[in-house]
Amino acid sequence: MNFIGFLLLQNKTVYFYNMKQKVLFIGLVWPEPQATAAGVRILQLVDFFQHYNYEIVFCSTAKKSDLSFNLSSKGVKEVAIDLNSDSFDSFLTDLMPDVVVFDRFLTEEQFGWRVEDHCPEAIKILDTEDLHFLRKSRLAGLVDDFSQNEIAKREIASIYRCDLSLIISEYEMRLLQEQFNISHDLLLYLPFLEDSISNEQISEYPNFENRMNFISIGNFKHEPNWRAVLKLKKNIWPLIRKSIPNAELHVYGAYATQKVMDLHKPTEGFIIKGWAENVPTLYKKSRVCLAPLEYGAGIKGKLLNSMKFGTPNVTTSIGSEGMRLEEKWNGFIEDSPEEFAEKAIDLYNNKVKWEEFQNIGVEIFNKRFSKDIFYPILKKSLHFIQNNTDNHRSSNFIGAMLRHHNHRSTKYLSKYIEMKNKS
Repeated sequence: MNFIGFLLLQNKTVYFYNMKQKVLFIGLVWPEPQATAAGVRILQLVDFFQHYNYEIVFCSTAKKSDLSFNLSSKGVKEVAIDLNSDSFDSFLTDLMPDVVVFDRFLTEEQFGWRVEDHCPEAIKILDTEDLHFLRKSRLAGLVDDFSQNEIAKREIASIYRCDLSLIISEYEMRLLQEQFNISHDLLLYLPFLEDSISNEQISEYPNFENRMNFISIGNFKHEPNWRAVLKLKKNIWPLIRKSIPNAELHVYGAYATQKVMDLHKPTEGFIIKGWAENVPTLYKKSRVCLAPLEYGAGIKGKLLNSMKFGTPNVTTSIGSEGMRLEEKWNGFIEDSPEEFAEKAIDLYNNKVKWEEFQNIGVEIFNKRFSKDIFYPILKKSLHFIQNNTDNHRSSNFIGAMLRHHNHRSTKYLSKYIEMKNKS
């Protein structure tokens, strides 16, 4: 509680306190915003709660890496926790959070029953990041049939068990509502939450002539990114290089393993750069961003950055999914390797088109991803659930049923492992 003032009333001093609400983030990993779009996303949610004066605690069972963000620098308390341990129960009862944010459905599976047992009044929010089952289905070529998809069953169950799930793509919103009949009361469309691009920022963009080469960027641990790099190397880049012999493709991404470095071919202009230390500068130096994504889900941080830093792109229909402004895009969308290469060459050489697409990128960014639009929407939704918790939960019978059965089975399995570990 923060003291904010007092008032003399009938010879009595009445003190007023600001009761800060508490939010607990349970992270699948510690955020790595310089390596992953998921890291950027979770920090944007932290910023949202800080904007509305919440006390924030972030915990995770994962080990920190060299790329892990220092949350304490933002005034966020960091807590390392253990799986299958009653120490988390004590931690919960001491903290008594008002809101709990699960970072992807796996953390809800692991800790949801403990939150239910020890702070049942807490509002449970699931940040899906993207729909994992959709990405897995696309990889397996089973996009229209989720009946045999175990991840789909687990992720959908997690959505039902929570009070609210944050969905990053409008496509995914439609899928959940139309194919799985999930009530809109349990879902909130919430894309990336960005500061709008100002005219001053636009004026500082390097122009067409002062940019050179192509850029591809993405964490190599993420399978869609690795597949995209392979597609560039084998099918697309040779066609571009043949038409623009002096051009280079600079490939950036965290966790570049040996199989990634084996693609490094400077004589062919295919250059593996590894981890990107200064992402804005790299985009602003490059003329065109290439993202030939064959599958995936959610919305793509690399393409959001291409808009943010004035670098038109060429991507696929999967890459642009959930990001277009009506039919507008800041570049070209092609799924065929030959057409993709042709459009990349055209964009690289055509100043008029390049400048037109750069302007469209700013328009999409400001109209679709501004936090000024979505902060009030999230605040209103959270406020409504907090003030109507009983009614909100009573209308979600499937969620109550799943919590009853799943939490019991998960709880006793966890208790068994806990006892086994102690012995």
